[in-house]
Amino acid sequence: MTDRMADLDAALDRVVDAARAHLAAVKAAEGRIDDDGVWQAYVALNNASFAYDEQLLDAFGEVTPWDVESIDPDEADQRFGLGVGGLDGAEPADGYQQVISVRQRRDYRVPSVSALLRVAGAARRSAVPDDEDAEPIESVGEAVLELLQSGDGSLSSLDVPELEPLDGLITVSETAKPLDLEAYEDSDGAGPFTPGADDLLVGRLDEHPYLPDEDEQ
Repeated sequence: MTDRMADLDAALDRVVDAARAHLAAVKAAEGRIDDDGVWQAYVALNNASFAYDEQLLDAFGEVTPWDVESIDPDEADQRFGLGVGGLDGAEPADGYQQVISVRQRRDYRVPSVSALLRVAGAARRSAVPDDEDAEPIESVGEAVLELLQSGDGSLSSLDVPELEPLDGLITVSETAKPLDLEAYEDSDGAGPFTPGADDLLVGRLDEHPYLPDEDEQ
């Protein structure tokens, strides 16, 4: 066997080994997004495929179906935020590689206050032991809070006929540090949602309620 053929066989073996390593990393990640092990294995597989394709072209003028370009692992790590306390195994000082802040606001119209108080009262009574009396709900805000508590804080618990959804929005920002609840009083409803001076807004999603009547017109 000539040296050229031996080199081709070795290059193909590296592709196969890299493909197996990539599959093993994907299985180990179990669906985790941006897993470092999967990324490293992907780069290795990409570059092994690129090298084999180049050698095959040089030797026989043939190509593979793999339309790939060589990836510089260091440059890619910097671009995608890896390698700084990630790939080299060293944890950053604060324990976070990057912090993303998601803020959401959704407004509702209350068609019937009495109906909302009734449904929230029922939710409260279902959470109170039979041998205890549930305190009456006396305001719209208290009613909405009760529904949220009954749904473990999920906004889906407000999907009731007694609340008519209006416009809402979601913002996603990159922030320098995670939320510190101890830094705000319990009565402060604005501070925890106020972006910091160094926060970078990534994007905003506007939410509009779906109104079936609009499709029927």
